Amino acid sequence: MKFNSFQDLINQVKGKSNRVVVPGANNAEALEAIKMADENGLISHGILIGPIAQVKEMVKAAGLNEDKFEFIDCEDVPTMCKLAVDQILAGKGDFLIKGLVDTKYYMKAILNKDAHLVPEGALLSHFVLYSTPRYNKPFAVTDSAVVIAPTLEQKAKIIQNAVNTMHKLGLDNPKVSCVCPVEKVNEKIPSTVDAAALAQMNADGKITGCVVEGPYDLYISMSAQKAAEKGITGKQVAGNADILMLPDLDAANPLYKALAFFGEQMEAAAILVGPKIPVILPSRADDPKVKLNAIALCSFLKDQK
Repeated sequence: MKFNSFQDLINQVKGKSNRVVVPGANNAEALEAIKMADENGLISHGILIGPIAQVKEMVKAAGLNEDKFEFIDCEDVPTMCKLAVDQILAGKGDFLIKGLVDTKYYMKAILNKDAHLVPEGALLSHFVLYSTPRYNKPFAVTDSAVVIAPTLEQKAKIIQNAVNTMHKLGLDNPKVSCVCPVEKVNEKIPSTVDAAALAQMNADGKITGCVVEGPYDLYISMSAQKAAEKGITGKQVAGNADILMLPDLDAANPLYKALAFFGEQMEAAAILVGPKIPVILPSRADDPKVKLNAIALCSFLKDQK
């Protein structure tokens, strides 16, 4: 990977010209993240969309330089999201930051066929990059926010989205663990059946640019010692995963929030992968540092091919 930590990433993108567009800018956490990004030299201009009086009051409270921003007055959440995408299409912004808007409206605006932000046949998915001293490298979790109950075909696309993103971050052959409750195929646990099928798809060349293994539980995925204790040896992914592919939203979203809430010294950046532009997609309750990291990540990705 081309960076070892989020601070390293921030240092690498410092000084780049990033124009951010924020629907639902009446959100203290988003504005705090933008302030942190501005202080780190990551923001050149911004478009803030929302109830203008409230947004301006919150911008002042956050200590932001109002001269760096354009304000668009809007009270309706779906319209905010559409207006945000319109700014991108008009060439006035580089990427989106989700503010105080519902994910469904945010996604609907991005998926609008008239916007042409999603390639034909593509599936959008959530990608969270983590860094923690408890693991020897950054790793990703997918899909924590978008696809509710993915089919096998959708799971393959979710993996490919995450793999393609890791390639852009400088990891040539990421190791993907299909995380399940147990490490043996059990027809009564459908996720294990899918995990074995995904590993086979990878072996057959249908999922490329990576190594896919599973079913593995979380211990096996992240700890070589735990993998050995469970009799899993001589594998590439076990104890060394770069990407954790969770079976569905019911599993992935609680893991995402548990890591955020309980993970000491855990840093994260949450984005949407699959569209033609980088899109920041955190939880509204995420710490501003998560959004700062995502701004840095999007700044890095927008220059990668």
